[in-house]
Amino acid sequence: MNKEIMLNKENLATLSKQVPIPTFDRKSLKAGIVHVGVGGFHRAHEAYYTHLLQEKEGASDWGICGIGLRKGDQKIHDVLQKQDGLYTLIIKHPDGKIDSQIIGSIIDFKLGHDTPDVVIDQMAHPDTKIVSLTITEGGYNFNSSTGEFDFENTDVQHELQHPNSPRTIYGFLTAAIKKRRASGLSPFTVMSCDNIEHNGDVTRKMLLAFANRQDKELAAYIEKEVCFPNSMVDRITPVTTPSDIEYLESTYGLKDEWPVTCEPFIQWVIEDNFSNGRPEFEKVGVQFVPDVKPYEKMKLRLLNAGHSVLGLLGAIHGHPTINACMEDEVFVTYLRAFMDQEATPVLDQLEGIDLTAYKDSLQERFANPNIKDSVSRICSESSAKLPKFLIATIQDNIANGGSITYATLVIAAWCYYSDKGIDKNGNAIEIIDAMQDQLHVTASKTETDPLAFIRLESLFGNLINEEKFTKLYSKMVQEIYKDTDIKKLMKQA
Repeated sequence: MNKEIMLNKENLATLSKQVPIPTFDRKSLKAGIVHVGVGGFHRAHEAYYTHLLQEKEGASDWGICGIGLRKGDQKIHDVLQKQDGLYTLIIKHPDGKIDSQIIGSIIDFKLGHDTPDVVIDQMAHPDTKIVSLTITEGGYNFNSSTGEFDFENTDVQHELQHPNSPRTIYGFLTAAIKKRRASGLSPFTVMSCDNIEHNGDVTRKMLLAFANRQDKELAAYIEKEVCFPNSMVDRITPVTTPSDIEYLESTYGLKDEWPVTCEPFIQWVIEDNFSNGRPEFEKVGVQFVPDVKPYEKMKLRLLNAGHSVLGLLGAIHGHPTINACMEDEVFVTYLRAFMDQEATPVLDQLEGIDLTAYKDSLQERFANPNIKDSVSRICSESSAKLPKFLIATIQDNIANGGSITYATLVIAAWCYYSDKGIDKNGNAIEIIDAMQDQLHVTASKTETDPLAFIRLESLFGNLINEEKFTKLYSKMVQEIYKDTDIKKLMKQA
């Protein structure tokens, strides 16, 4: 290729000879959506859907202003500012085909960790109709055992005392809603796009709990006027690697400092419940429904829990990626048994869904050899994920008299993973978890107290009191500590 072409708006015309570029007028876009948490998933999902709508319908009222609330968001802010909000989406098909295109729906990016007023003003701007969120499970600040808001969080304590200096999403949302109300503007919709069951209901409950402590009158207004639609989102989006950046350079002569890779599958099911208008996403394949709960439960208990089953067991065995797990027949058989015997029986009634076909499609997606989703990414923040994805399935099956064997072995593997941090070959495992230190300290007591790990009530609730679980877990965790050949234990399950 010739000299690399930097991705920015000035170079789009030149790049159009190599790769599809936005054909809509980006200058006409207003930031109708303010999105907090501009990671790979948002850029492969909501921002992609928004781009499609702008390509098809213009949709000039629905540009996206990205928001970062943490110091860690500085890098993506700097890259997207340099690239005028543009980035390349690389869609990798199972057959090896790769589709790349430049996405143009993000038109601005603001940071709030040092200048909260900038973000509050953007949320309070008349153009803003929706504030959407991908802040990860941990960003919702609830106790995973009780489901209640965590007022012990030091950032929450700070912003309750200093409402004009917010640090968490709740401080920013209340400040912006208050400012909009004072200006006579309608409130925005708060739209969670995170993998939390009943994500809109959870967001509403947490925001109201916070607002009631800060300003009871404002809390009453939020309760009456602000909408929080539940949604189910789905697209596997692995971490961008240097080879993805190099691929664009060698194939197109395109220099993109932070492209996004993803699978071809994409899904968004959302309740049609908005405070102040919404994009016509149904024109680009989004499904609007009266109640999203059965669909999100299906996805969380099958896809997300299935990912964790492969990830934690794969980490102990030494598989580096999810597709490597799916090349191992023992893992394939184990995953399907978990989905069929433990996850499926506790799902709700699903209209228009063929569950067998859905589970088949999950296996195909997990096995995509071109989506090398790292086991470490899938296992990251397990303390925030597993109570909702996997532990809830165990609890439901205990209540229903169902099987808990497959999920319990995963919890035992999580204990060993948290304690030893090595695979069966003695190689170090990369662990990314906000509770990493606490998990390690608790798990390290297992060899003298086999039930030590599950005494963490904030994660496991009352499972310590369930004899059916504790007997099985104690047996399994002791077997793992004696012999880390996890595949042997999987075959015995």
